[in-house]
Amino acid sequence: MITVHHLENSRSQRVLWLLEELAMPYAVRHYQRNKATMLAPPELRRIHPLGKSPVIEDGDAGVPGDPLVVAETGAIVEYLVEKADGRLGIPRHRRAALHYRHFLHYAEGSLMPPLLLKLVLGRVPLLGKAAQRKVQPMIDVHLDYVEAHLAANDWFAGDAMTAADIMMSFPLEAARSRAGLDATRPRTIAWLDRIHARPAYQAALAKGGTYAYA
Repeated sequence: MITVHHLENSRSQRVLWLLEELAMPYAVRHYQRNKATMLAPPELRRIHPLGKSPVIEDGDAGVPGDPLVVAETGAIVEYLVEKADGRLGIPRHRRAALHYRHFLHYAEGSLMPPLLLKLVLGRVPLLGKAAQRKVQPMIDVHLDYVEAHLAANDWFAGDAMTAADIMMSFPLEAARSRAGLDATRPRTIAWLDRIHARPAYQAALAKGGTYAYA
């Protein structure tokens, strides 16, 4: 059995969604953010030294009583796709496979950092607001890039949804919430609306609890 250590309003919502799409049984252990710092609680360090979410434990792997622990969203996604015999994984077509690898890593490696920077700067008095305005053009380059890709493709990798779409969900949801993603980029908004309507996404929301970005 997979146990997901799930932090409210976090990247770990993607893991719940993937598990629902794969129809894999799992349990959820919920954690609340510190209201002052918005950081994960120290209890998560008992599961993994970094004390961050998402983290999963796989009780069917490793040795009895000592489940395999996997951290980092991308690593978790790849682990679960492999465990599911490749479902929602890399497409066979070469170009689609390249897109899959690219967006699987682009989500956290390129798109998420400026979004996080804008969030942090927004909490800095006085100079933070001015600095935010300098970050937004960096974000706009990424949002235009995503819009152009979705104008030519229904999904991020090939003709069907893959784990690359799941990885891309959180940064684009965050961008819609606080970084200028709106109706001026209709293909990206349509993609978000489409994934939010999926039964597996809705089931993951029901199990994950409060999530500000759906």
